[in-house]
Amino acid sequence: MKTSKTYAGIPEKYAKLETAKVVLIPVPYDGTSTWQKGADKGPEAFLNASENMELYDIETKSEVYKEGVYLADAVTENSSPEAMVEAVHQTTKKYINKNKFVTLFGGEHSISIGSIRAFNECFQNLTVLHIDAHADLRKEYEGTKCNHACAVYEASQNTNLVQVGIRSMDASERTVMNEDKVFFAHDMAVNEDWIDDVLDQVTGNVFITFDLDALDPSIMPSTGTPEPGGLFWYETLEFLRKVFTERNVVGFDIVELCPNEQEKSSDFLAAKLYYKMLSYKFLSENDEDFDEDEDDSPFSQLSKFKNDLDEDY
Repeated sequence: MKTSKTYAGIPEKYAKLETAKVVLIPVPYDGTSTWQKGADKGPEAFLNASENMELYDIETKSEVYKEGVYLADAVTENSSPEAMVEAVHQTTKKYINKNKFVTLFGGEHSISIGSIRAFNECFQNLTVLHIDAHADLRKEYEGTKCNHACAVYEASQNTNLVQVGIRSMDASERTVMNEDKVFFAHDMAVNEDWIDDVLDQVTGNVFITFDLDALDPSIMPSTGTPEPGGLFWYETLEFLRKVFTERNVVGFDIVELCPNEQEKSSDFLAAKLYYKMLSYKFLSENDEDFDEDEDDSPFSQLSKFKNDLDEDY
């Protein structure tokens, strides 16, 4: 089942599997969430918002959709968490093996167990860059290892897991966590060099799993488990821009949009975030000068301005 004819309403000539460089897999799954339900409606809300988004990116001066984005059939397996993870695993691997840049949009965070498993099988020396409010390192939760609270436990055992924005966890997760590779939100708030510190830990091929509750609920209220003290828009873009331009990102997923009929800005933010990540990926491949003078970027200038204010006060 496809919820839209093409991603973002792009012309059919840019949406064919044979020629598209990007595959987008929707995964409308919400089988293990433990608070607010509705993440299964996330892909549809994301796609609807994408159709109302301008497709020229001002910052990168690009129209990345022209690289081709194929909207795959949604993964709708929901008979069990384990069956869903395996369906995501196999679907993701199928498109990686077609030499596509594979992306996914959930759904709750348990879908990432399947996507990470596929990327780890297909790419050597994989770093999983986990951007989230929650540690998600439980080995098992509520009777299954395929729970949203276990989203990156397997990655912690089998990949170079780097966690960013963490501000909520269970005490038991510290026994699994590599704290040299965990960037807690309260530390990031007082460390102007946190982006460079993260990049020091990110090596090899990189898969990004982006839980939208990593963002502050003032700009992203529509998630299943919002947490105060999150990332803001421009610092997030500055970070992602550096990751894409300085490392080899091989794919990503975005999860945990829990849409609210009365609040559409979150849907649109998710749509814009996805498009920004694609824009950074393909500009970094096509334009060698993109990161030549990063100190002149608007985001670096904004960071300098904020740091100057902090020093003044």
